[in-house]
Amino acid sequence: MAYDFDLPVDRYGTDCIKFDFAVERGHPMDSLSYWVADMDFRTAPEILSALKARIDHGIFGYTNIKAHYFDAVRLWVKKHYDYTVQRSWLIETPGVVSALAMAIHAFTKENESVIIQTPVYYPFSNTIKSSRRNLVSSSLIWGENGWECDYDDFEKKIIQNKVKLFLLCNPHNPGGKAWKKEELQKLGEICLKHGVTVVSDEIHADFVWGTNSHTCFATISPELENISLICTSPSKSFNLAGLQVSNIFVKNEALRSAFKAARDESGYDEPNVLGLTACEAAYTKGEKWLKEVKAYINENLNKTIKFFNKKGDPRIMVQKPEATYLLWFDLRALGLDDAELNKVLAEKAKLWLDAGSMFGREGQGFVRMNAACPWSYLEQGINRLDETIRSI
Repeated sequence: MAYDFDLPVDRYGTDCIKFDFAVERGHPMDSLSYWVADMDFRTAPEILSALKARIDHGIFGYTNIKAHYFDAVRLWVKKHYDYTVQRSWLIETPGVVSALAMAIHAFTKENESVIIQTPVYYPFSNTIKSSRRNLVSSSLIWGENGWECDYDDFEKKIIQNKVKLFLLCNPHNPGGKAWKKEELQKLGEICLKHGVTVVSDEIHADFVWGTNSHTCFATISPELENISLICTSPSKSFNLAGLQVSNIFVKNEALRSAFKAARDESGYDEPNVLGLTACEAAYTKGEKWLKEVKAYINENLNKTIKFFNKKGDPRIMVQKPEATYLLWFDLRALGLDDAELNKVLAEKAKLWLDAGSMFGREGQGFVRMNAACPWSYLEQGINRLDETIRSI
């Protein structure tokens, strides 16, 4: 490889959430941290060079998008997601979560209903509740092949609660599901039938493994494109979350106007200049780095699955995700309630993981672990997990 992903990078003392806030969040300072979904790899040197050149200019005034930025984004989404977009469809936001909040305010009123599929990325539910909307959950079903959708329940909940908006996690976090086109089409047709707008969070789209593929929701049909907002960002793909940049695409003019109005109401007028610089550099010069980091993470995932299949405690169940760099461990065979399980992992194993229940009640007995780190660090974590479970 041209890039060294085995090289550990000390993130302590940089005010990073992943490592520097253990004590504040109830974990021992010497915990091994695998919870939040950013990478422990330095971003692409090509991005760093672009940022350095922009910093050396020395002026960071008000900035906005020009044609060269849009062209970089347009070519990326076309090549990687087979999605053809126009300049007028692009609305920049500081991040996908902020875009979700803007969409909730744009397309629903207080006490109206927004549906999600739990277990799902917990800012979905947090943002809905903090916006004083009615949170409606349609439970995914855990089976031999991971999470599956209960379409009857999904439609029933929409009808019963007069749902206005659906927040879709595509690919799915935390379950690592790469939605198949026919699955998304079925969900989309239910939404179309009942007048539900769809916000598709596609932030993990660049991480899909094996024979699986990512389907951009808007590419399924013109009808579904017309009821959807597509949320993209380089933040997961290139480890740029702290630079606060995401690209939202809305073809439907009425939806776009409503979303823009909600964004303007938030007071967000101009994007982060360094975020724009990093995004453009990532999409024009970072593809080789992304290809190599994906190969490295894929090997991390393969080694982890091999470890638990061959010599791990049999009560620890884990499958390779179809998408994302997040491992989803099923520890229900231990017979521990969530409080007991979390205490064992935090205090005995000294592992800082995301408890499955954070993503919804369906996640009880599961934990999420981030595999986007040097193998030497990940290996410590999986060994510590196995050794601790064996001692119970």
